[in-house]
Amino acid sequence: MVIKQVNLETVCGVTSKFPDNQLPEIAFAGKSNVGKSSLINAIMNRKSLARTSSQPGKTQTVNFYNVNNTFYLVDLPGYGYAKANEAVKAQWGKMIERYLHTSKQLKAVFLLIDIRHDPSANDREMYQWMLHYGYHPIIIATKLDKINRSQIQKQVKAIRVGLEAEKDTIIIPFSATSKQGREEIYDLLDRLLEEA
Repeated sequence: MVIKQVNLETVCGVTSKFPDNQLPEIAFAGKSNVGKSSLINAIMNRKSLARTSSQPGKTQTVNFYNVNNTFYLVDLPGYGYAKANEAVKAQWGKMIERYLHTSKQLKAVFLLIDIRHDPSANDREMYQWMLHYGYHPIIIATKLDKINRSQIQKQVKAIRVGLEAEKDTIIIPFSATSKQGREEIYDLLDRLLEEA
């Protein structure tokens, strides 16, 4: 996959109607501080396409990026953000659920989990939710550069066990700093879009 152009085309808040896109959609979900914006910037080859912030919880909308006029990368709000009040968190959850439930073009969901930690209750809930809606989430284990190489397999296994992941669940260790894992993500996107 070669990224030629990327445009932020639609931003949907809590009450917005989602666009009726004709192109395939690939969604990215993850906890607020998991490095989702950094990952999106890394795979789209842009420095500040998705806004990164030292304050987690920056993405509070569902953002639709048109990539090469061939598919939409859909950035879902970060979940499990400690500083947001319960009512706001519930709204974000409903927004994610509504998107998963209503999108006609959603082909795959990437679920981001910090490779340094076991999956949280929120991660497990999100994984189960996605299965419930008929998706088989692809796991991206972010922040790979923060652990030693010798720990990678152990941490990947901890994620698989912690999520009670299906046997054939793909887990890709990824670093936004070194871009390790990016080619695997590109290959997967190519395959998914061929099938679309």
